[in-house]
Amino acid sequence: MSTHPSRRNPVRRTSDRIQWWLARVLLAVMVIGLPAAAVSAGLLTYRAQMHTGHVESSARHTVTAHLTAAAPVPSNNDYSRVPATAAWTAADGTTHTATVRMWPGERAGTPVPLWVNHQDTVTSAPLTRGQAAAAAWTTAAMTAGTLSLLCLAAWKGSVCVLDHHRYAQWDAEWSQVEPRWSKRLPS
Repeated sequence: MSTHPSRRNPVRRTSDRIQWWLARVLLAVMVIGLPAAAVSAGLLTYRAQMHTGHVESSARHTVTAHLTAAAPVPSNNDYSRVPATAAWTAADGTTHTATVRMWPGERAGTPVPLWVNHQDTVTSAPLTRGQAAAAAWTTAAMTAGTLSLLCLAAWKGSVCVLDHHRYAQWDAEWSQVEPRWSKRLPS
């Protein structure tokens, strides 16, 4: 079995071989490790988010509240949602109220779906599949970007260290060879 010609090169130093192997290892990490890490992180995030959504769903339920008065219309022609009061009756017969965001001018009695917990306190809706998927894609993209930056930093850092080592070797060799070339005595 013959060796690659560049490996028999007498000018090639140990630092050159280290750099050659490091390039191949980092390339393998990028080609094989990056997709595997991104997919794994994305799937783990998706599963965790879906579990959280199921837990939230079991601890929350929807109620239909109704506006107690018409939603105010702002005088500055701002048509963003405005705070309004809505009320609903709980399963135990008690009446609860909450401030909700509605479009200006919505009439009193307009139904408003709300998520409440077991204490009939208004809370956010549980996580959806879409939100879990968005979190998973974001995590996968962040993992891929981070791993890419780490590989780039490892490459640049190792080249800097290897170059520093090569320059030191070259200086040491030059200090031995230069006096013979310049016909001066070493100091």
